[in-house]
Amino acid sequence: MTKINALPFTISKTENFFDRLGDYVGDVFYDILPEQGYELRDEQIYMAFQLEQAFKKKTTIFAEAGVGTGKTFVYLLYAICYARYKGIPAIISCADETLIEQLVKKGGDIEKLEKALGLEVDVRLAKARENYVCARKLDRIVEITENEDIIRVHDEIPEFVYDYTSSKKTFERYGDRKEYPWVSDETWEKIAWDPLQQCSTCELRHRSGQTLNREYYRHAKDLIICSHDFYMEHVWTKESRKREGQIPLLPEACTVIFDEGHLLEFAAQKGLTYRFHSETLHNVLTGYMGQDVREESLYLIEDILTLHEDWFDLLSDVAKGVVGSNRKEIELSESMLSIASKLFDKVEKLLDQLVFDSEMFTIDEYHLKIIEEYLEFYHYGLSIFLKEDEGIFWIEETPDTTTLVMMPRLVEEVLKKEVFSKDIPFIFSSATLSQGGDFSYLANSLGIDSYESFSVDSPFDYAEQMKLYGHIEETKEDKWHTIQKQMEQNTGSSLVLFSNVEEMDEFRSWANGRSWPFDMYFEGEQEISVTVKAFQENKQSVLCAYHLWEGLDIPGEALTKVIIASLPFPPKDPVFKAKRKHALDPEKEVDGPYMLLRLRQGIGRLIRTSDDYGSVHIWMKKEEREKYEEVINGVVPVAMRWNS
Repeated sequence: MTKINALPFTISKTENFFDRLGDYVGDVFYDILPEQGYELRDEQIYMAFQLEQAFKKKTTIFAEAGVGTGKTFVYLLYAICYARYKGIPAIISCADETLIEQLVKKGGDIEKLEKALGLEVDVRLAKARENYVCARKLDRIVEITENEDIIRVHDEIPEFVYDYTSSKKTFERYGDRKEYPWVSDETWEKIAWDPLQQCSTCELRHRSGQTLNREYYRHAKDLIICSHDFYMEHVWTKESRKREGQIPLLPEACTVIFDEGHLLEFAAQKGLTYRFHSETLHNVLTGYMGQDVREESLYLIEDILTLHEDWFDLLSDVAKGVVGSNRKEIELSESMLSIASKLFDKVEKLLDQLVFDSEMFTIDEYHLKIIEEYLEFYHYGLSIFLKEDEGIFWIEETPDTTTLVMMPRLVEEVLKKEVFSKDIPFIFSSATLSQGGDFSYLANSLGIDSYESFSVDSPFDYAEQMKLYGHIEETKEDKWHTIQKQMEQNTGSSLVLFSNVEEMDEFRSWANGRSWPFDMYFEGEQEISVTVKAFQENKQSVLCAYHLWEGLDIPGEALTKVIIASLPFPPKDPVFKAKRKHALDPEKEVDGPYMLLRLRQGIGRLIRTSDDYGSVHIWMKKEEREKYEEVINGVVPVAMRWNS
């Protein structure tokens, strides 16, 4: 094994790093990998040359490479070598946890590269808070629940977590979602971190799973792998965390690689959100009232709490549900804006009062910081709410709380300043980055002014390996019956992709009343990597999913049929409604491109190697065929045959 963190090639003081890197990469792809049984691919060599220029010039590059080009090996090799050259880790940001799993699982791309090149790579995962159990929440719920899955999780929490006499040196990492694969997504939400938890004031904060895991990944030498959502949360919270005396979520990186980079805009919008929970302001201000403050401030707090309650009541009353989304739409009204305006003025006044109260009376400095931070956050959110056409707003509701979510309509200015102004290489990798070879749509939406780009096609012989069929949906019942026949004819080995969770649940309800000659797995029943592994190992099974349009990599006999249950249009939620509102032709600029990109990704789940084969079945309504058949034929890898 090569010593960890050492360059995998020698370089003298008189030699240029990139010259030696180019020689080494050439040796890897022309000699070393072929000797290990890997196929020599011209597309891979071309991509390697293009990436070398991007690293040398520290530019942004859109690397559009079809399935089977071996793009992952290329960017991993450059990321590892560049990280060791700079002495700073590289960050690989993936679309979701499924894609991360493809990189780090046993037998995944990183392990393959390690074995082939004799490397030992220091790679660590940085996961979002939702992926960790909340020990405090779990300890409370276990006293009142009969849910055996929750009780089992509690039993597996290390003893030091609730033992306040424990020395820190005994602490160990725990609490990752993957450690409790038997827990369903629905149950996990009850015991995982959620935005209502005030982590900064929690007595378990230094021994929580997310804190200990965060401390671990920050010290990675080669690679830190995270999701797009987590990377954007890092970007959005970096400055506020510094102000609060906290370390940013991610360390400085020598380069950032966005795998499935076409999805970054959606993650950026999600990350740049303000979330206002109905109870949080009440909790914060109640804590303020408990301090030694003036009577004038107390009256002001009472007014704010009354207005806040009226505001949220009004928001909840007008919120309308949207199919395929948990975002409830709200129509802004004069009364809603009037209350928000009064709240804005009174919160601004309270922030001024806070200065006087802190000087005249004894307020705990820690509490003062929390109160001030939240009031400034609340005040800024109100300013967005009151500005015309700057934000997108919606309501999310659970049995316990109502949340107002605000998102900036455009994220390019923030990204231009906070991300792409850095003097480091940014690599976008995906099979779907351009629209007909034009990368400007993606570049403009992300605030990227200057970039390099290239496209290489997949080396696969799709005409020989894939058959593509179109089907018209007459009635939902007939469609489900035909899909059942399609799966049975294939004796399983099928992936069924749904446009949203509601459509998948509708099919599951229908399927539950029937007997099946194979196992059926549904996304959300267990931790996703466990579900995917079970499907891969059980060749006579079916996987039903709504998130796995990207990232799923199941080569061989386990997956020989992909069924797309409906054209994957974006939901009609507030985010996409805002996009449509500001488009000259919403169908051509928003709905169509989103659907086509997702459709191409879904089709791409079938053929993963040169030995794979099978069929893809796409379902659509008659009017959708009339409207989109021509543009679909323009992006699919083989001609579509129609079943009448």
